[in-house]
Amino acid sequence: MLHFNPEFHVARLPAIDFAPGSIGRLPEIIERYGRRALLVTGAHSFQSTPAWFRLGKALHQRHISWQHAIVDDEPSPELVDRAVSTHREDEPEVVVGIGGGSMLDAAKAIAGLLHTDTSVMDHLEGVGRNLPYPGPAVPFIAVPTTAGTGSEATKNAVLSRRGPDGFKKSFRDEQLVARVALIDPELLASCSPGLLAANGMDVFTQLLESWVSLRASPFTDALASSGMQAFRDGFWDAWHGNKDATEGHSRMAWASLASGIALAQAGLGSVHGLASPLGAFFPIPHGVVCGTLLAAATRVNIEVMRRRDPSNIALDKYAEAGVLLSGRLFSSAGEAQDGLIQLLEEWTARLQLPRLSEFGMTEDDLGRVIPNCRGGSMQTNPIRLSDEEVEEILRARL
Repeated sequence: MLHFNPEFHVARLPAIDFAPGSIGRLPEIIERYGRRALLVTGAHSFQSTPAWFRLGKALHQRHISWQHAIVDDEPSPELVDRAVSTHREDEPEVVVGIGGGSMLDAAKAIAGLLHTDTSVMDHLEGVGRNLPYPGPAVPFIAVPTTAGTGSEATKNAVLSRRGPDGFKKSFRDEQLVARVALIDPELLASCSPGLLAANGMDVFTQLLESWVSLRASPFTDALASSGMQAFRDGFWDAWHGNKDATEGHSRMAWASLASGIALAQAGLGSVHGLASPLGAFFPIPHGVVCGTLLAAATRVNIEVMRRRDPSNIALDKYAEAGVLLSGRLFSSAGEAQDGLIQLLEEWTARLQLPRLSEFGMTEDDLGRVIPNCRGGSMQTNPIRLSDEEVEEILRARL
């Protein structure tokens, strides 16, 4: 059943170019915006592919000059400000982010600041100076090479600083949305099984959390449902790298894009609320946080709603997800919800997702993680969780 919310708003989206082999059209797209480009990539992954050589050759043939910025970890405010300072005098007319979510977030933030005289800390939510973003942003083209964060479709650049006083926060403005999201599923072929597992669980978490979000609408329901079906039908083929892996990559690329659009409109939930402090305080990859917490968070959400809010529409939607993902018919909504939890627990075990303790978290850290998880994602969780209920999620995966 499609749940109809008669009031919703669809924020700005990029133009979308989705096709196998579409990376070959990137030089033509760059040329629409100018002849001076800044390419933002990871340190190795994309540069080790033939597509990198072909891109450089095509840019040279079109007389497009380009500079190169490298992001070799989750981007920090300092990395963004350094890149802006280094490349502002080059006066790039277009910024191209090629890589996973970290590269796209860094490129998005750099594009946003090249024409301003501000630091990213002037605009970073919760920890910055809370100054309004003046714009304008340099045109930004997003080229994801993983099926992960959906950053190609969002207006926020997630930046982090790790350590005891660390944070993971967003620089967010509609002016930062990519002009073009170029999605080539063939680029996923270079992803390792471990990377596919972490990124895939991030995608699925975004789909499920936006599906049950307090701000869900017919628009996001359609995207989340389609994305979950694509994940169901494509993830395991892509992860195993079997004969159907190519089709699996296409399905996962769509699932990732759908998740980015859905979360940008509907918001997320408790897993992403916890991912912010966990990613700031510990060296835990974002996708691993999502994957390791999702089953426990889903179970706690369902149990709390059964006790405190049994008429919550999210219970029906969890049941629908259980049917959609398992392909089974259940005798009741409660049985379908339990089936969903069981399936997520099976995925956690099958992917051998690590526990939080493997990254240094102990019981002593609960007291600093929980108070820092109440950001925007927690506000759209389908039910408000107490500190004790949040602690239950964390303890399940310590």
